[in-house]
Amino acid sequence: MNIRKMIKSDIPPCAEIMCSVYNNELRQCRWTIGTAEEYLNDFFDMKKFIGFVLLENEQITGGIFAHEKVWWNNSEVFIEEMFIHPDFQRKGYGSLLLDEIEKYVKENKLAGVTLSTNKYAPAPLFYRKNGFTDCEHVIFMAKEI
Repeated sequence: MNIRKMIKSDIPPCAEIMCSVYNNELRQCRWTIGTAEEYLNDFFDMKKFIGFVLLENEQITGGIFAHEKVWWNNSEVFIEEMFIHPDFQRKGYGSLLLDEIEKYVKENKLAGVTLSTNKYAPAPLFYRKNGFTDCEHVIFMAKEI
């Protein structure tokens, strides 16, 4: 398994993987390749984008999309999206992508890493296993219109 910095041409294979991860009975999403590419391109085009892909025999098997976020006391990295192809999940590869983000944070002397995730999916357990904690002072809110 290999990790490298993401390039624009990595978006289509990442979109395919994202669809394979989220379009299932558990998550009940209905991503198309087109909307997934548009969604991921929005992150890639951010001014302070940080992204890495996971490769197995030069084939992309996962990705992490993040950006550096300015904050009043010290900037941090916010993880927007992370996914591993279903055939490669539960093998420690997601942790490798998080390690790459943590390395970036340390090299750039940033405050840390933040993210939001669905509390009803398996992801919170994965992030807790990787040292993340629930932030009692933060609430994620939405308004459907």
